[in-house]
Amino acid sequence: MRSDDWLLTEDIDDFLARSGGFLRSRPVVHNTPLTVLEKWRTLPGAFEPGTVLFGRLESEGEIQAIFYRPPSRRLTLTALSREQADALAAHLAALGHDLCGVTSDHATATAFAEAWQRHTGATPTLRVRMHLYRLGTLTPPEPHPAGRGRIVGERDHEHLMDWCRGFASDVGEAITIDAGSWAGTRFAEKSYTYWETPDGTPVSMAGANPMVAGMVRVDPVYTPAHLRGHGYAAAVSAEVSRAALAAGATEVVLFTNAANPTSNALYQRLGYRLVTDWAPYDFS
Repeated sequence: MRSDDWLLTEDIDDFLARSGGFLRSRPVVHNTPLTVLEKWRTLPGAFEPGTVLFGRLESEGEIQAIFYRPPSRRLTLTALSREQADALAAHLAALGHDLCGVTSDHATATAFAEAWQRHTGATPTLRVRMHLYRLGTLTPPEPHPAGRGRIVGERDHEHLMDWCRGFASDVGEAITIDAGSWAGTRFAEKSYTYWETPDGTPVSMAGANPMVAGMVRVDPVYTPAHLRGHGYAAAVSAEVSRAALAAGATEVVLFTNAANPTSNALYQRLGYRLVTDWAPYDFS
């Protein structure tokens, strides 16, 4: 593969026009670029022209893979072979591009991280190993906790931001979440559902990204520590999954921490099935 098979641009409209069909052809494994690009395309202020580098790998007129590098300098990739990953790393390094990390399926991210180290000397560190799941047949949780799901509204915004701060802290994200920064966070474009006890007290929440290419990604799911162990996360996850299907989704997906047996078992009981491993690497 020649490095010039990678066609680079900063024009999001041109990139989407040429790469949209490729991304929509595999919405489960392409869920992250699909949702991020949809946010940049539709949410006012989410995308600043000239700040994101896009790339597409073409062979005989067919797109084989894409990447994008936002201002965070974290590269997001679709699946590549080891040879393709090495060629891309060499190409970006030769052009002087700086990266702080890479995220992709585990095999691709690992191949690129190793190649980036060879070409730049940067040391890669695996941040966390993740699982990507897709929903098969939804199975409501048993036993089912008392209560109901409720769509989160404007009057809940302060409470919602507080729980998003709790979730970010739990997963180790260094992020400011308040009224001033909310629109720029990865939490802003989602719809949220609370699970409430019969007296109306919220005890768990789940978010859902806007549907793209028939796919909805559930994220985040959060229960405050003192309320865990009662089945609330399972109930609210089942509720947002059911709502996604009712809205016409043909695929419902989510990510989990591979090292958390509780959450992985929970989603499997609900009918989610493992697709592949996922990995974000940081570069020193």
